[in-house]
Amino acid sequence: MSIEILKGAGFQDLKRNFSSIGLPLLLASSDIRQRYRRSSLGPFWITLSTAVMIVCLGFIFGNLFKTPLYEFYPFLAAGLIIWNFISTSLTEATSTFIVAEPVIRQLYIPLSAHVTRVLARNIIIFFHNIIIYPFVLIYVGRAINWNILYVIPGFLLLIFNLFWISLLLSIVCTRFRDMGQIVLSFLQVVFYLTPIIWLPSLLPSKASLMIVESNLFYHFIQLVRAPLLGEAPGVLTWLSSLISVFIGSIFTCFIFNKYKNKIPYWL
Repeated sequence: MSIEILKGAGFQDLKRNFSSIGLPLLLASSDIRQRYRRSSLGPFWITLSTAVMIVCLGFIFGNLFKTPLYEFYPFLAAGLIIWNFISTSLTEATSTFIVAEPVIRQLYIPLSAHVTRVLARNIIIFFHNIIIYPFVLIYVGRAINWNILYVIPGFLLLIFNLFWISLLLSIVCTRFRDMGQIVLSFLQVVFYLTPIIWLPSLLPSKASLMIVESNLFYHFIQLVRAPLLGEAPGVLTWLSSLISVFIGSIFTCFIFNKYKNKIPYWL
């Protein structure tokens, strides 16, 4: 089984993609420049809008839940920035191959390079948005500690998970065009079910176990948010994310092997 996967057309496409990783990275940076050409602030418009949202939501929900700003603002800022990265990456993944149809039909580059391009573009935007977080810490007078170093392996593990999910969504949504709207609706529901604008401590213990600890997206966010808050991600968060990337990557590679050569005909 493993040998068949390694010999498949999809796996070979992935190998070519990662061996020429500079191409999708170059295209991603070009996308950013093209999108904000002649704009005075460029991609920092997204940073500004995110900052305004954090201030407004922090004021409203902080007072609504009667949570100290020292605790709530960093939690909200980190969670919202990470969630925007996750949701935008997955939303754009639903149309990755469809948007890239002219390139796919005219140029021979790995199909998975288009997925890498979209993910890399959103990573760049994430780094623009994360600039907000230090200002939030300064505003509430909160310090960081050595646990922030966990953000490096946590962010890498998040990227690996987003890559296989994005590739899988790109394949499925190219074949079934209505899936894009389903994914969008699903992400909207997940946003409210995941502790982003509310604290897990507000829930009773049994509800917290069902809604929070069984929520894979919560663990994805915690990979990065926990270190930013000065905490180490929990064991369950590491295990859930590692199991997800292992099983998800194998399954997606199997699907990509099977349907890779059919994708151009679905466009």
